[in-house]
Amino acid sequence: MKNRLLSACMMAGVFSVNALLGTAPAHAQEADPVQSAARACMRAWGSQHPFTDTPPLRTVSGAVRVLGRGSSVADREVTDFPVLVVVEPGVNVLGESEMELLNPNGWYCLRAAVNVGGGLRIKLHCDAHISSATSGTSVFGDNAGRGVSVMGAISVERVGCAR
Repeated sequence: MKNRLLSACMMAGVFSVNALLGTAPAHAQEADPVQSAARACMRAWGSQHPFTDTPPLRTVSGAVRVLGRGSSVADREVTDFPVLVVVEPGVNVLGESEMELLNPNGWYCLRAAVNVGGGLRIKLHCDAHISSATSGTSVFGDNAGRGVSVMGAISVERVGCAR
């Protein structure tokens, strides 16, 4: 029974990963997923964000980590002005992973964060903002509303705060 439950959870994670990484049917995808994610995050922030319809925008590459091996996501570039940063999809499977989003003027938009059977910690500068372009989902875990987590946890830790 335990093995069947684990298999079902892993399959749910695979389906979630496929949906979030863009392997959904072509008719369900927009022409530019980065722009689509940026618009979704700006809608989520509402009137709080400082951007027009065409904000200063850049992307940060996502990463894949399996069993604790693979690259990590890090944005340490500091700007003097607000910038919308779309973080490409990140996947963590059966291990620990960390994202460093450290621009105090960063408005970070996660296209997708997928965590299966591990822990994903997002280190976010105290003055930065974060949103997800997709709604959060959790199966036997906790996702802090930031992505998909199956038997694991996604957490946000504020860093660089004045004391």
